[in-house]
Parts: sequence; structure tokens; C-alpha cells
Amino acid sequence: MKVMHFHFGKDGGAERFFTHFVNALARRHVEQTSVIRPVRTWRRDIEASTRIIESHFRNLSLDRILLPRKVMRLARREKPDALMAWAPRASELMPAYPGCIKISRLGDYPLRLDYFRNTDVIVANTPGIADQVRALGWTRRVQVISNFTDTQQVAPIDRAAVDTPEDVPVIMSMGRFVERKGFRTLIEAVAKLRDVWLWLAGEGEEREALEALTRELKMEHRVRFLGWQNDARPYVAAADIFVMPSNHEPLGNVILEAWAQKRPVVSSRSEGPSWFMRDGENGLMAKIGDADGFAGAIATLLADNALRQAVIAGGYKTLMRQFSEAAVCDAYLELFRQKP
Repeated sequence: MKVMHFHFGKDGGAERFFTHFVNALARRHVEQTSVIRPVRTWRRDIEASTRIIESHFRNLSLDRILLPRKVMRLARREKPDALMAWAPRASELMPAYPGCIKISRLGDYPLRLDYFRNTDVIVANTPGIADQVRALGWTRRVQVISNFTDTQQVAPIDRAAVDTPEDVPVIMSMGRFVERKGFRTLIEAVAKLRDVWLWLAGEGEEREALEALTRELKMEHRVRFLGWQNDARPYVAAADIFVMPSNHEPLGNVILEAWAQKRPVVSSRSEGPSWFMRDGENGLMAKIGDADGFAGAIATLLADNALRQAVIAGGYKTLMRQFSEAAVCDAYLELFRQKP
């Protein structure tokens, strides 16, 4: 089987899933070609599993004209079983090649449908995204296939490596430092908890503002900015609780990654977690932007070992039942075999 991917993302949860997915398909002996942007930090994570073509595909670049022609020629020569575009911009590139099924995979809510003129099937990774696509007037096929993550448990890092005492409670979160990720709320929540430390992995435009907030709240001695981590699992494994505070989160890959390391999770009631999390069963949930609510949920888990162990078990069970590599890959392979 042959699959051609178009992916123009930067760095984040969607890119981590893309690398997991490409490598999983390679283990299923799928031959792959991936068109990605140059200088991606995760390129080395997929080099052994896919042929790579690099392109900026910017609005004002020559590639904007030449690349669609190039990929059409490539499709005609290679005769793939499926073309797969990751997100709306990549869907613009997908050629109107008639010889295989053309899939647009969405991990967020689209605002319009004109990106998908050559798409046969939209794959949404949550039911909410599928509903949005239909509400916009999409009349072709829609299928919900969610994400999976690497479920291998890893050894935790030594806390001394990030200047953190071994005997303090550590809260962990990660993602791009942008407003919608809600890290300001998390910092304010941890500020309310005496002697609790916070690790934040990621980079982005809000980093300076978040660092300034920690100084304003006199927290700089117990907050660690870890930078972008290609493999954050050892940090997650070394933390006591993982928190996902996003104001808007279509799925929440980072929750799956925390469950894989058997960490208890506190999440906002954003779109994706509201679909697959059950408060008190596989995690605790707080209202979006509610620093007091997050502080209370964190304090509850730190104080109640029985509850902590119960939500760890519930999270891992949900991960393996609903977001396993085998189930997700089986669903995609079945889709790849279908005709447009």
C-alpha cells in the first residue's frame, strides 16, 4: 500500500501525532511520501519511515505555483492508494488525482470548506469537529477517527537536572505558549498552592509574558520553563500531576501522553476533553479560565491518594480502549483501501 501525506504544521501535539502515525504505518509496511516544510525539528523522527519532500508552500512563493503541479506528476507516477492532507492549508495542495481516495484529516474546527475542493472524505479526530464540518454544509463523507500516542512508559528524569527538589509536588504541562493554551490560568492556580512547583515545556509568543507573570506572583523560584522538548515523556513521568488548562482544545493529545505515563490529569472543560474525560473517573475537570477551580482540583489529587490512583487507572483504561494504535491504524487502513 502507498500513501502520500501533505503536512505543513510547525511544532505541537498535531505534529507529534503525525510522527507517531507515519511510524505506525511503516510498521504495517505502508510505503509513504511526506511533503513537509523545511527545517522541522521532527523531520528526523520520520526519516526512516517515509520519503520526504520539503516545501514552504507559502502564498507568495514560487512553490505556491510549482508544488501542486509537482505533486500531481508524482501521484501519476507513484499511483498511491491514498492522498492524505493534514489540516486545511495542506488540503489546498492536494491534487485532483482520480486514481485514489483523497482524505483531509482535521484536528481543529474549520471556518470554511473551500480548502477541500479535491477532498473525498474528511476525517475528524473528534465528533465535535465532524459536526462543525456538516454544519458548514459539507455533503461528502465524514468519518471520526481519533489519535493515538506512544504508550511505552519511560524512566523519569532526575528532578535535580531541572533544579527541582525531589520531595516537592510537581505539576507539569506542555504546549505552544499561546493565549488559547491557558498557561496564565495554570500559573495563577499554582500560585495559590504553597510549596507546589510547576514545569512548563514548550515555546511560543507568550513566553516572556508568562515569565513576567511568575515574577509578578513571586513564583520564579518554583516555576521551571523547560523549553521545547522533542520527547517530553521523561518530564511527564517525573511529575506528580499533569494539567491541561486550554481555553480551546479540539482533542488534547497531551492528555493521552500523560495517561500513557500513568500520571493523573486535571483538564479544562474544553471541547476535546469534554468528549472523552469523565470527572472523577479518569481525571478531574475545571471550568475554562478558573484558577481557583484548577487549584482546588490539584490540591484534591495531592491530598487523596485513593482518588489519585483511581483516576490514573481510569485514564490508562480509556487510553487503551479508545485511543490505541491498533484501532486507529486499522480504521485508516480500511479507509485507504476504499475508492473515491
